[in-house]
Amino acid sequence: MRAVHVPAADAQPELGDLPIPQVTAGTVLVRVKAAALNPIDNAIAAGMLAAMMPHQYPLVLGRDAAGVVEAVGAGVEHVAVGDEVLGHVLLAPPLQAGTLADYALLPAAAVTPKPEGLDFVTAAAIPLAGAAAAQTIAAADPQPGHTVLVNGATGGVGSFAVQLLAARGVTVIATGSPEDADRLRGLGASVVVDHTTGSVVDQVRELYPDGADALINLAGFSAAEIPTGALRNGGRIATLTGAPDEDTLAAADLSSTQVRAAPPATSSRHSRPKPQPATCRSRWPPPSPCGRRSTAWAPGCRSRPRQDPDPPSTTDPVRSGAGHHASPLDRSPKAPHEAHALAQRRRSVMWSPTRRAFAIAVRDGFTAPMLGKKLVSTT
Repeated sequence: MRAVHVPAADAQPELGDLPIPQVTAGTVLVRVKAAALNPIDNAIAAGMLAAMMPHQYPLVLGRDAAGVVEAVGAGVEHVAVGDEVLGHVLLAPPLQAGTLADYALLPAAAVTPKPEGLDFVTAAAIPLAGAAAAQTIAAADPQPGHTVLVNGATGGVGSFAVQLLAARGVTVIATGSPEDADRLRGLGASVVVDHTTGSVVDQVRELYPDGADALINLAGFSAAEIPTGALRNGGRIATLTGAPDEDTLAAADLSSTQVRAAPPATSSRHSRPKPQPATCRSRWPPPSPCGRRSTAWAPGCRSRPRQDPDPPSTTDPVRSGAGHHASPLDRSPKAPHEAHALAQRRRSVMWSPTRRAFAIAVRDGFTAPMLGKKLVSTT
């Protein structure tokens, strides 16, 4: 099969012939009709993730795809040969499989039937960005009639978020440049705030003096870049990038959820996610491509992310994450009542690009007219 791949460590991507992947239990082989590119693909191609997780070569690039099922592995029941589907190659070690190829081998948990009214090119753009948008919105849980600010609305995730929020009956305030205004309004934004001409907080407060009910933050890592001042007291934040510090949250009685990506756990029949443990497991992550560090937590943990000043020792089971389930609040210098209040203000949840998330992303019938993502059609 033809595939855009990295043949060896530190090599440049190239187009060449590779063997067609063979299905195994819990996987789906898809004949690719279209594939989408996300920023993570640039990082993988440049070798920026090589220190973060094992790579196997040749490594095929691309994570998202839409196509026709060629074969299914044992235990896969929700799709069959000949079905039109969309799906995603999970960012899990070892990195090797990808979608910029004639065929892609996808985990069954990340494959879902393609809606009949959706063409392959549009469908290929849904998985990663659509699932991220759907699950970030779920973390904020806005209700009909609420006002929600989407910071970073012009990219792939933001464009999906605008549509999904509008479908919920939410009043959407989207940040964007004047060139993006008509497109964002067409996707469902009630107001477009020009982030290039002045303070987003001031512009939102001028239109909504009481502030927005929630913030979907998709851009900015520092406190100065996250427009928390645009929220009313008691507002909610769901962020894919940086999270406000505890003092900022406490000052306005805000709550913040950091949403982080993780591969899904699947059942023995590869049909639904397994329940996640209720305890927090701390693990030290290597540097991300943007030079920042983050800590991953199991869903449902309401705890303050720990900031370690030094990298872990491989012989220290606590620092390395092996067998450690204690909340970072156990080591907090704050009084117990303060720690409890902090845990209610800040939490971190995991999201996975699974077929359930894709279903959420497509059920409201949004147009998904791509939206800051580059598409590659193989037809």
